[in-house]
Amino acid sequence: MKAKVLKALRESEEFLSGQQLCSRLGVSRTAVWKVITQLKEEGYQIESVRNKGYRLLSAPDIYSESEIKSRLRTKKLAQKLLFFDELDSTNTFCRQNGEKYPDGTLVIANTQTAGKGSRGRGWESPENVSVYMTVLLKPDIRPEHAPRLTPVMALSIVRALRTMGIEAGIKWPNDVVMNGRKLVGILTEMSAEIDYIHQVIIGAGINVLTEQFPEEIAQRATSLLLETGKRFSRSEIAAEIMNCFEEDYHIFLKTCDLSGLLEAYRRFSVTVGNQVRVMDRKGEYTGRALDVDSEGQLLVEKEDGSRVKVFADEVSVRGLYGYV
Repeated sequence: MKAKVLKALRESEEFLSGQQLCSRLGVSRTAVWKVITQLKEEGYQIESVRNKGYRLLSAPDIYSESEIKSRLRTKKLAQKLLFFDELDSTNTFCRQNGEKYPDGTLVIANTQTAGKGSRGRGWESPENVSVYMTVLLKPDIRPEHAPRLTPVMALSIVRALRTMGIEAGIKWPNDVVMNGRKLVGILTEMSAEIDYIHQVIIGAGINVLTEQFPEEIAQRATSLLLETGKRFSRSEIAAEIMNCFEEDYHIFLKTCDLSGLLEAYRRFSVTVGNQVRVMDRKGEYTGRALDVDSEGQLLVEKEDGSRVKVFADEVSVRGLYGYV
């Protein structure tokens, strides 16, 4: 109810009368008045004029379910939103409870006590500074296509940040970076049988207001505050990511690959066109990243002129994260 009133006020440039809000939301004038009073108590500046109604003048920087919902434009994703002050991990919660919730459920925590990173690493998750979010998906696609959703999420995050004037890029396959340092981590997990997916969970940790990182990652991690000097709204970031992801996810489902998204992915890539170091089971080699294909594979031209396709290996772009 509160989110719906706030969304209506946020989307209107004119006054909205109490009757308009009642008709739109299917509630009484008293219910609307109570919500308006509550929003004012929370710090929202709402102008109330007799015979005109209500108009939102300004909003505080609040990180909450209602604030995030009021910024969503999605039709399906995040219609079910669970917001927690603390969780062990948003991914763990979805993995353990996914059968209880519908496709598209979004889980957000203000802090995580056991955040998860890629390759079994932990993810530092202090309170009040970052976005920790996981979207629960139950797509009707083959299990082998699910890993392609990770670069889709990376693209969506970059698109969302760029709508806010943040010049982030994608380090293949799914790290979001700024000025050579990691800004966002993405972890995708799947529960499936041979030919059937039960659920795919895609978690993202976005460093927003972090001012200092642990010594072991300080040289390769960054935040929006450190890079721009600005304090961005975590609620706006979380909502805009989901707005962009719904668009990109819809395109992905048409072909179950990246073909409809490649132009944008290439445009925001900091890997394509650069020297890379590839580390796989056969050893390390260097070369030049030429392109990304519809399956998410990286085409690399080795120093001897031969070309190989790399998928899901750790690739380091020269000049990023202190690698030479």
